[in-house]
Amino acid sequence: MGRYLEAVCRQCRREGKKLHLKGVRCETAKCPLERQWRNFPPGMHSWRRRRSVSGYGLRLREKQKVKRYYGVLERQFMVYFRLAERGRGNTGDTLLTLLERRLDNVICKLGFAPSRRAARQVVGHGHIHVNGRKVNRPGFLVSVGDRIAARSTGASQKFVRTNLGDGGPAVQPWLQLDAAKLEAQVVALPSPEDVEVPAVQTQLIVEMCSR
Repeated sequence: MGRYLEAVCRQCRREGKKLHLKGVRCETAKCPLERQWRNFPPGMHSWRRRRSVSGYGLRLREKQKVKRYYGVLERQFMVYFRLAERGRGNTGDTLLTLLERRLDNVICKLGFAPSRRAARQVVGHGHIHVNGRKVNRPGFLVSVGDRIAARSTGASQKFVRTNLGDGGPAVQPWLQLDAAKLEAQVVALPSPEDVEVPAVQTQLIVEMCSR
């Protein structure tokens, strides 16, 4: 399983957008984008660069932004893109809908984990059950009617309750959360309005991946 092992804040700095890769920490003053002396792309002398961005560069940045937001690598991303191409409707919207249905993304949005990176670890360690069965694949695509719950063991329940806090977060309309039972249900498929990737232009991604 491929993983990104470098400092994740470099990814936000490279894209110039908050990708919320560290959960709550991204909303504090510790975020590099909140610090004037760190708010520039990584690399030696990058603060001096004043380059004009080509059309290819614009498309690449949009694709990289979405990949890094959801924590997928190139091969995984292209698998989702090919699935979106074969689907009905707008390819870009279908692509984002598929990525939204990833189990690690759903766990993060339910508040079971503080970030998608942490959610990936929670799923991989077997703390999550879908329809009563353990699922340890972060890329598992949830469907309408699926029931998602924390494993009944003490460690799993304690970890999820700690992240949920009091009453749980305000979840999106396509998810239904029962914070008392640590259970949730997918009541609809996510729409493009539910996507929280900052200022993404899906048409540029489609043009980039269709080459």
